[in-house]
Amino acid sequence: MTAKSEFKVSMEDRKQTYVIIPAYNEETRVRPVIEAIADMGFKIILVNDGSSDCTLDVLKDVQMKYPENIFIYSHVINRGVGLAMQTGFEAVLKYNPKYIVNIDADGQHSVDDLERVLEPLIAGRAEAVIGVRSLSDMPKSKNFGNSVMNILTHIFYGVNVSDSQTGFRALTRSALDKISINAQGYLISSEFIREINDNNIPFEEVTIETIYTPETQAKGTNYKVGIKILFTMIRHKLFD
Repeated sequence: MTAKSEFKVSMEDRKQTYVIIPAYNEETRVRPVIEAIADMGFKIILVNDGSSDCTLDVLKDVQMKYPENIFIYSHVINRGVGLAMQTGFEAVLKYNPKYIVNIDADGQHSVDDLERVLEPLIAGRAEAVIGVRSLSDMPKSKNFGNSVMNILTHIFYGVNVSDSQTGFRALTRSALDKISINAQGYLISSEFIREINDNNIPFEEVTIETIYTPETQAKGTNYKVGIKILFTMIRHKLFD
């Protein structure tokens, strides 16, 4: 796992890096995330996943401040993070990116870690990067859920990773061209890992900071979500 470094992404690479951010009902949290990323010079693909609050209004307001950096796509209804990411992946191809990053909209990830997840790609050591959260810092319910999903990801997809459910990942354009994402919900995290493994895409794990709040703790892979993912994995194993 890659340790912390002082690596800095060049402005040329920043201009060719697109950060995909799916957002669902994040009106109170998304603004500082996208403003910080835009201030760093990265491009942003925002996917409003049928939010019922004012998320879309916030996205449009920030876009007016950074018209050259922010591009908005919107679902009429909520379709789930998996389909929101599919929309993001399809949209980003229009801009001929060099590097693609996926980050959550709720502020649980530190935007400073964008440098760190991009470093293995820019250095040519990997074509995909998985941002790994510290399990010891996780709330107990999320720690348990992620540990179980790590085991299931190994059993069903044959890949050992430290954090199979992370929402912070990066890949090169060539890697994106090789993978196919079909998951509708949180299964996308394990499916992403399966795809990079099945397509022999070299990847690295990079430690990242996670900022836990009551809102972020309520999201992600919990017991109920884990059970749904398990049954989906079984179905895929039997019928795909």
